[in-house]
Amino acid sequence: QVQLVESGGGLVQAGGSLRLSCAASGRTFSNYAMGWFRQAPGKEREFVAAIMWSASNTYYADSVKGRFTISRDNPKNTVYLQMSSLKPEDTAIYYCAAARSGPYWRQESYNFWGQGTQVTVSS
Repeated sequence: QVQLVESGGGLVQAGGSLRLSCAASGRTFSNYAMGWFRQAPGKEREFVAAIMWSASNTYYADSVKGRFTISRDNPKNTVYLQMSSLKPEDTAIYYCAAARSGPYWRQESYNFWGQGTQVTVSS
């Protein structure tokens, strides 16, 4: 079992930045690939970014590529999502999740999920 707790969400103006954190506890964090997903009001949850066990590979949705950066600190059992140049359409609940295998853009690959943190971008 892996417990995940997101933090760092909030209200920001368009063009601003936020950094989300996801703290993990339980099983060995470094055994898992980590992903960020988001769900906007009235929409399905969608993939945002993923990072492999050793941080050697990262993946991004086209909608956030060049604006968001995923990273991880295995000794601290934490994964981050640095979000820059935020747009109103980035408004959503952001979830982190842990997966033992891919494909990492699919929600079904993820075994454990956090409760989410709200990000609101005002225009």
